[in-house]
Amino acid sequence: MTMEPSGPQGINDPNLIFHTDEANAYIALGANVGDRQQRLRDALHLLDSHPAITVVRASAIYETDPVGYTDQPAFLNMAAALRTSLEPHELLYAMLAMEQQLGRKRDIRWGPRTIDLDLLLYEGVTLAEEELILPHPRMMERSFVLVPLSDVMAEEHSLQKQVKEIAKQALQDRGEGIALWNTINWPGASAHSES
Repeated sequence: MTMEPSGPQGINDPNLIFHTDEANAYIALGANVGDRQQRLRDALHLLDSHPAITVVRASAIYETDPVGYTDQPAFLNMAAALRTSLEPHELLYAMLAMEQQLGRKRDIRWGPRTIDLDLLLYEGVTLAEEELILPHPRMMERSFVLVPLSDVMAEEHSLQKQVKEIAKQALQDRGEGIALWNTINWPGASAHSES
């Protein structure tokens, strides 16, 4: 069963058709405005309450130095493993709608944000479109993505070994501006997290 992408309003679209086949997806979450940790928790709960998305695992929370536009507060970053019956574009639109619901404003590229949700990987899908590139084009260059992603990535994933190696080196070096901030109590949370 297929459908046309429903646009950024996707999560509230009454015509949205959910697919019966589920896929694994990985996302990155970040926040550096307001109560950063609460925003991450709110985003996880919004994702998990969506009828076509289940948050399977959540990483620990890491504090990271800003990248790109550096004149802003430090970020809290994490990653989550999802199961979803949404296709990649539908998942992207649902995540954009959640960002808006949590007060996201897109004023400065790489600038301060209440919440940032990025689709990193989707069940082996490769896309190169203006709207969506999969795998995420810069994820292998960003410790603030790879360190939390290494917490939640399934062992059988083809990138798991490479992600773990880069993440381990980034935490050892500490020059990457990333440090463990806190754990999160989430069912199926990562090894770094509380049970």
